[in-house]
Amino acid sequence: MSTMWTNSRKKWCCLLFLPVVSLATYTYFTLQAFPSLRRAPPSFTGNNTILLWHWPFGKPYNLSGDVCLERQGINGCLLVDNRSLFSRANLVVFHNRELVRGLQKLPLNLIRPSGQSWVWLSLESPENNGNSWVQRRHFDYSMTYRRDADITIPYGQLVSKEAENDGTVNASIPKGKTSLACWVVSNFSKYHKRTAVYEKLKKVIPVEVYGRAVNKYLDAQNLLPTISRCYFYLAFENSISTDYITEKFWYNALLGGAVPVVLGPPREQYEAVAPKDSFIHVDDFRSIEELGNFLKKLAEDKERYAKYFAWKQQYTVKLYRDWRERLCAICAKHQTPNTFKSEKVNL
Repeated sequence: MSTMWTNSRKKWCCLLFLPVVSLATYTYFTLQAFPSLRRAPPSFTGNNTILLWHWPFGKPYNLSGDVCLERQGINGCLLVDNRSLFSRANLVVFHNRELVRGLQKLPLNLIRPSGQSWVWLSLESPENNGNSWVQRRHFDYSMTYRRDADITIPYGQLVSKEAENDGTVNASIPKGKTSLACWVVSNFSKYHKRTAVYEKLKKVIPVEVYGRAVNKYLDAQNLLPTISRCYFYLAFENSISTDYITEKFWYNALLGGAVPVVLGPPREQYEAVAPKDSFIHVDDFRSIEELGNFLKKLAEDKERYAKYFAWKQQYTVKLYRDWRERLCAICAKHQTPNTFKSEKVNL
């Protein structure tokens, strides 16, 4: 009887213990699969340490000194690329390009400190971001060119002349234009919408084409001088995506001194970042032939053409090319309470 009672007690203890073990096992593997569940909400005060896990395209920058303070006037922001500082980092930034190509991996084997957030960084359009959706659950914030990103890092922007600062480039209206339209292209694909538009447009007006795609490469010293001789520049994006407005618009066209003819997101998205009369949108015309005829007439009307440069009276073009400047923007965002848009990144 005593033996039966002892065996019965052991059986009940095992039955009571099994759910505890199962719950613990489930919790452990759940936390491994979803790291965000094992972290407290991010809370940042004082100094922020931003760890860049790998440099975009494998090209490092010098991080010695107080980079954000010296270059951007942002205090309390430490940029590092030393992975041994992982446990001390408030935020860790991962550039998507290397992840989707398999050149880098997320440190999923490491325990993320409480409050540490991971930032997904990309300046590519969605169709060029690969299978980034697979890793979405690991990130807390997005850092892209999109205006609705947690941290917006545009290719460029217009800055009021009253607020000029370092990095601002003054634009001028060049003289001596000899070509009606020009286009610099390296990635020429028959599947791009811009290719179809170009093929139709060149039948209406002459278009000077440069770039690796046609074995007429322009180096940095000759790019803008060449574009400056054109009345119009075809700022055609290779992808039609929300807010995807690249250096083709900001650098090649606006700084090059040619009126940009844009093919990209809808007109209202261009107008959100530039005056409506500073560019010509392909979608404004019923046909490419109508667009071509408009460009010919506009080039002949000097007074009307000059109005497309009226923006220069109020603004200058600021370019964003230094990754250090972009990373410092994270601290500027963190130092402003309640400015992040979402708890989880939307890729």
